[in-house]
Amino acid sequence: MQERKRLEEAIENSDKIASLTDDLDTLFELMREGEAVGGDIETSLKGYAELLTQLETEMLLSGENDSLNAIMTIHPGAGGTESQDWAEMLMRMYLRWTERHKFGTVITDRLEGEGAGIKSVTFEVNGPNAYGQLQSEIGVHRLVRISPYDSAARRHTSFASVFVYPQIDDEIKIDIQDKDLRIDTFRSGGAGGQHVNMTDSAVRITHFPTNIVVQCQNERSQIKNRASAMKQLRAKLYEHELEKKRVESRKTEDTKLEINFGSQVRNYVLAPYRMVKDLRSRLSIGDPMRVLDGDLDELIHSWLVWHKTGKTANDVGGDDLPD
Repeated sequence: MQERKRLEEAIENSDKIASLTDDLDTLFELMREGEAVGGDIETSLKGYAELLTQLETEMLLSGENDSLNAIMTIHPGAGGTESQDWAEMLMRMYLRWTERHKFGTVITDRLEGEGAGIKSVTFEVNGPNAYGQLQSEIGVHRLVRISPYDSAARRHTSFASVFVYPQIDDEIKIDIQDKDLRIDTFRSGGAGGQHVNMTDSAVRITHFPTNIVVQCQNERSQIKNRASAMKQLRAKLYEHELEKKRVESRKTEDTKLEINFGSQVRNYVLAPYRMVKDLRSRLSIGDPMRVLDGDLDELIHSWLVWHKTGKTANDVGGDDLPD
């Protein structure tokens, strides 16, 4: 059914291109005859460009796991409240992006920060090509702003890391031995009512051979939390196996860098000027609030082009604004 839906969408998009091409031919013919159709041509060309960008993005999503759902994890860097608040801002940005695309999300683990923000969060993103698109977000993200937590209104720099794993289909075999696992239960530390807070419903699983630890505490049922944690574990074990194969030729986006200055993949500057710049694709966007509200498609597309072809925004006419 998924393959049928994909083919139907391809046919529909092909028909759209043919229709838009015919419309543009007609408008240009009317313009040559002296009709005032400049505004109509501009509108049609904008729609044409948007459709071509969408189709190019889909063509670039050709990796083995690109079509899969994704599991995202966000961790703040050093800096206490500042970085924890930045991590929560990133979480909101990604959740807003999923809303724009009508993707489903499930927050499986969230640890609140002290005073503000979050110490960590893990959530699932369920939608077509979720993993393929969100790979663009792997790495360290840097924020520069006037701190709302500084009474002297000084400029602060904060860091947070984002990791993304493919949510592996049940048909892909990952060998997990019971003897290699330690399963702990504990009481949830978050909101959820009397049942959640007074029973050992939260689950933490440790995989001894790899030292991978996952946990889930968002469900009232220990059984459901265990199933969700096992799903996370299978995804991380699959990524662990892929990582071993990539040791000799690791790509930039797969490198898990130290969360500090000089290791970031993207800058978000709110003061003294306003800009978002991806340091891999070199794409610059002058409206950071639009990006932080979940408008990531331009950044994702530019990263995919760079990842597949090596071409940056500068190669295709992008602005080379400051880092």
